[in-house]
Amino acid sequence: MKNKEYFSIKFQDDKFIFLDQTKLPLEEVYVETDDYERIALAIERLEVRGAPAIGITTAYGLALSLKNASRYARDDIFQKAYNRLASTRPTAVNLFMALNEIKTVFDLNRSSENIYQSLLNKAIEIHQDDIVKCRKIGENGLGIFKKKSTVLTHCNTGKLATGGDGTAFNVIKMGFENQLVDFVYADETRPLLQGLRLTSFELERSGIPFAVQTDSMAGVLMQQNKVDLVIAGADRIALNGDTANKIGTFSLAVLCNYYNIPFYIAAPTTTIDRKIATGNEIEIEYRNKNEILKFNGSPVAPDYYDTFSPAFDVTPSHLITGIITEERINFFPYNFIQ
Repeated sequence: MKNKEYFSIKFQDDKFIFLDQTKLPLEEVYVETDDYERIALAIERLEVRGAPAIGITTAYGLALSLKNASRYARDDIFQKAYNRLASTRPTAVNLFMALNEIKTVFDLNRSSENIYQSLLNKAIEIHQDDIVKCRKIGENGLGIFKKKSTVLTHCNTGKLATGGDGTAFNVIKMGFENQLVDFVYADETRPLLQGLRLTSFELERSGIPFAVQTDSMAGVLMQQNKVDLVIAGADRIALNGDTANKIGTFSLAVLCNYYNIPFYIAAPTTTIDRKIATGNEIEIEYRNKNEILKFNGSPVAPDYYDTFSPAFDVTPSHLITGIITEERINFFPYNFIQ
């Protein structure tokens, strides 16, 4: 067993440090930077990923844009950094929430000599808030277990995706620690294998028994009565509970509906987009076709093939048994207006 200690993002000695998740699980490489452009690239390349972690990373990146900026260049540099970071990942609502929270502090402190410190303090506050939310999500999620359960999960929702110990993964981890989870099936999560590379990494480090299967094998597991419940994360949730998450989540929800298996989403309330009524308004990111046509950088099909490669799908709220937040477990029908 390797050393259990790892982190996804950290701010230390005036630098942002992140674990390059594209190299996991075979290599653990940490990158240190104070350049917002390098941070933007990390988000685009999925070196940093997961909606809460993206939001926190964006906040630090925008704060760092003014670390060495002259007073006269502040406005231009800040706006340039804001626009650059906003262009990285369109689906994760946490990114835009963090950007706007930092911008509010910037607008209130334009003339301050210590504006960088003010922005940094806000970024640290956003980070600490997510740590608390992750803990409360895990605690609230214990309520979904009616017996010792075998859980299936999709993509990655642990420490690698958040500022704390995770959302759906933290529910699983705390369930295991409380003898409520005995085994986990992790979807490999095509095409970038976040389940195989990242969730398995975190399950191993947590000492939780698990197996990895291809996404298309989930139905067979359910058919053979090997899954008690499914829990996944979210990148954006509409007011009616429609939820955008990693591509393949919708298929799991449909299978759960067919086999009468509970299907849960775990996410902080910061992932709820209070400006959109339904999932029809969620902008879905489409990825480069090479993520399908190449495997680990090597071609597996001709590069002239066309692909269909959405990064996310939207699960209609009526297929979701419950949405676990740091406040409570919410049940269908959802109404997040309050």
